[in-house]
Amino acid sequence: MSNYTQLTAQDHDHQHPVATVLCCNCGTQLDGTLGLVMCYDCIKLTVDISEGIPREANLSFCRNCERFLQPPSQWIKAELESRELLALCLRKLKGLNKVRLVDASFIWTEPHSRRIRVKLTIQGEAMANAIVQQTFEVEYVVVAMQCPDCAKSYTTNTWRATVQIRQKVHHKRTFLYLEQLILKHNAHVDTVSIQESKDGLDFYYSQRNHATKMLDFISAVAPVKSKKSEELVSIDTQSGSSSYKFSFSVEIVPICRDDLVVLPKKLANSMGNISRLVLCSKVNNMLQFIDPNTLQIADLLPSVYWRAPFPSLLDATQMIEFIVLDVEPTGQRKGKYVLADVTVTRASDLGVNDNTYYVRSHLGGFLHPGDSVMGYYLTNTNFNSDLWESLDVDNTPEVVLVKRHYARKNNKNKYRKWKLKRMAKEHSDIVANDDSRQARQEQERAERDYELFLQELEEDPELRQTINLYKADNEAVSRNPDGMEEEEEDEDAPEIGLDELLDELDDMNLEDQPMAEE
Repeated sequence: MSNYTQLTAQDHDHQHPVATVLCCNCGTQLDGTLGLVMCYDCIKLTVDISEGIPREANLSFCRNCERFLQPPSQWIKAELESRELLALCLRKLKGLNKVRLVDASFIWTEPHSRRIRVKLTIQGEAMANAIVQQTFEVEYVVVAMQCPDCAKSYTTNTWRATVQIRQKVHHKRTFLYLEQLILKHNAHVDTVSIQESKDGLDFYYSQRNHATKMLDFISAVAPVKSKKSEELVSIDTQSGSSSYKFSFSVEIVPICRDDLVVLPKKLANSMGNISRLVLCSKVNNMLQFIDPNTLQIADLLPSVYWRAPFPSLLDATQMIEFIVLDVEPTGQRKGKYVLADVTVTRASDLGVNDNTYYVRSHLGGFLHPGDSVMGYYLTNTNFNSDLWESLDVDNTPEVVLVKRHYARKNNKNKYRKWKLKRMAKEHSDIVANDDSRQARQEQERAERDYELFLQELEEDPELRQTINLYKADNEAVSRNPDGMEEEEEDEDAPEIGLDELLDELDDMNLEDQPMAEE
C-alpha cells in the first residue's frame, strides 16, 4: 500500500512541475508563482523605497526659553533625545506617510553641535508582491531664532496681565522667602518679565490665565488679599472684539515672623481668649501667634485679618541682644517650646550696671546660662499705638524674648558652603541716579536683610525644608584665608549639613521647582 502511495505522488509531481524563473540581475532561481523578476537581494540594491524622504531638515529653536517650534506656530518644551523631540523630528519629514515606519531612534551627537541625528527603519512595496525593509539616517540642523513670547519680553507694552505683590514693611524678609518658594515650585516660568518696586515685585504675563495661576500660588503660600482691575486697550467695531489688560493687586499681611503684636480685644477673645500681647511664630497662608507666657497658640485667617487690619507693634529689626543669667523650667511643654522663667540682662548693660529682668518665656528648651538671646525691650518705651494704650501696661512684661542669638563674623556669607538661587529682576522704582547716597543705603539695607534671612535658614530646620539649598562653588569656600578662626568663633552656631544640599545639575534634570538681588 505504501509503494502505491509513493508512485502516485511521483506521478502527480511529474504532471504538475513547479515553475521557476531566473533573476534578471544575478540569475538566481525564483518561484515563478510569485510574479517576481528580481530576487530580494537585488531589489534591495536597486530599489530605494526611501526616495522622496529628505536626509536633512531644520529645527527652529529659541535660545531664550529653550523651546522648539512645532509648525505652524506652536512652541513646545522638549529635552534632547526625548519622546517629544523625536515626535517633532518625525513630523518634519515629508513623504514619511507613504511608507510604514518600523523603528526610530536617536544617534548620539555632541549637545552643543546643533545637530540631531535620527536612525529610521521603514517598510514599503518596492514592486508588485515585494515588501522591502530599509534603514537610513536623517540629520537635523538646529537653527537658533527667537519665539514671539521672548520677542515680546524685549519690547514695551506687550504684556496682557500683571500681578503686583506688595507688603508695607521696612524689610524684605517676606519677599526673600517668597522668592525661594517661587523658584522651588517653578511658579515664575510663564513670566514675560519681573520688575522690582519699592514695596514688592511686579510679574508680567502675556496671557491672563498665567497671571491667575501665579495668583493662586501666592494665595496658597502667603496671607494675602487681592483685587482685580482691567483696562481697555483696543476695540474692533467691525467684529465686536476688544482687547484688555488685566492687573491683579496682591497685598501681603504686614505682619512677619517674630513680630510682636497687640491683638484687638474682640479678636483675642474669638481666638480662644489668647493674651493680647503675642508673638507671630509662623506665617504661611495664615498667621500663627503664640503667647510666650502660657504657650497658647492660635491661628488667624487672612480673611478675618483684613476685616479689621492692625499693624505689628515691633518687628524683627528692632530686637536687641540679651544675656541669659539663669533658666528655671516650669515643666510645661508644647511641641518644641518649653515654658521657663528666665533671668536676663541687656548685653549693653553687662559690666555697666546690675539691671536684670525676670521674665517668662517659651524658649526654655533652647536657652542656657551664658547664652545670647534676641528680644524686645518694653521698659520705658513709648509706642504710637492705640492698641498698646488699651493694654493694662502695669501687667505687661518688661522684656519679651524671641529667639536665641549666635555670634557670627560679618563676612561669613562669603564662605558659606551653600547658596540660594535668585530671580532675575529689573529695577524700576529703585533707581537713584540723582541721589547716590540713597542708593547706597538701599543696597546696604538689602544686603543686611539678605544676611539675616540666611542666618534664619541656618537656625530653623523647619523653614529650610520648604525651599531648595544648593552646594556653593568650591572656589568660594577655598578662598577663606582664616577659616579656622571663623570656626572657633562660630563654634555653637548651627550649620547646614551637606545632606540637605542639592546639586544644581541634578536640579536641572528634576525640574520640580526656578533674580538681581534686592
